Amino acid sequence: MDKLQFQKDLIGWFSEEKRDLPWRRTADPYQIWISEIMLQQTRVDTVIPYYKRFIEKFPTLHDLAAADEEVLLKQWEGLGYYSRARNLQAGVREVAENYGGIVPNSRKEISALKGVGPYTAGAVLSIAYGIPEHAVDGNVMRVLSRILLIEEDIAKPKTRKIFEEAVTEIISHEDPSSFNQGLMELGALICTPTSPKCLLCPVREHCAAFHEGKQQDLPIKTKAKKTKAMQYAMLAIRSGETVLMEKRPESGLLANMWQFPMVELTEEILPVEIEEQLSESFRGTVSNAEKITSFKHVFSHLTWNVDGYIANGENLIVPPHMKWVTAEELELLPISGPVQKMKTVLKQRGDV
Repeated sequence: MDKLQFQKDLIGWFSEEKRDLPWRRTADPYQIWISEIMLQQTRVDTVIPYYKRFIEKFPTLHDLAAADEEVLLKQWEGLGYYSRARNLQAGVREVAENYGGIVPNSRKEISALKGVGPYTAGAVLSIAYGIPEHAVDGNVMRVLSRILLIEEDIAKPKTRKIFEEAVTEIISHEDPSSFNQGLMELGALICTPTSPKCLLCPVREHCAAFHEGKQQDLPIKTKAKKTKAMQYAMLAIRSGETVLMEKRPESGLLANMWQFPMVELTEEILPVEIEEQLSESFRGTVSNAEKITSFKHVFSHLTWNVDGYIANGENLIVPPHMKWVTAEELELLPISGPVQKMKTVLKQRGDV
């Protein structure tokens, strides 16, 4: 490969064809950090409105560091992978406390921050600070597996090292920001997972896989294991003008998010059995249970199959992690995707 010509062709194409994205209008490492965390496992079109609202709500690193977690989670609501938001805030607080609010510009220091992996570190360092550091994600591995004809399994963690070394070898030291973003943009627009648009590719002349007709065969990636499925009943229990909500545990999936109470099911269950089970749990009366919806929600590692019920509750003794809320209060609570689906059905019925 002619390294300098490859850099020139890639950066030239990026400067002409790059999408106008809000995080490309800033060199603020804090804002670029936010965009990179949001873009993990999430489509660009989905991220754009969230990013704009987030920056408006927390314009500076100190604003995010000082934010109440419930306010943070409400801003993140709908993006999923909520641990990203909590880790981002923890990392930001470390910067506020230990670095005077200035995001560190060395890989060692920035990588030590909570939630900052090798890719995010390299992206912030190269884009915000212009430091020639590798930023290798699945997108970049796909592009380089074709250009450099790397036939290692990208699903194996040890393979990432091969690509990091490759980027370190070929990255532009004059414009590392455009080089890394160019690789990402190429993967998003041209060198796509299926049916890569090779005839439109600005670096086709440098692509070893194209010259050998192997571009459709790369990257090599073993299939992930089948996801686990779990069955739940989700219950909207009403009392007067309020509905019962519960806060999830402080750690684990959807930590600290709010939801309608949920019961794991091991078999099919009748509404009357739901009433009996809940009346016993709350030492009160749960009645008129009615199934109103069923839906599936897919996480990266498991699937929830949910039956949604509405019921009435009287004289319930509720534990500290639960509370009765009005429709207005419900709007302020951070809730996850599955709960949003249930809430939408309740709104359509006029129940909340």
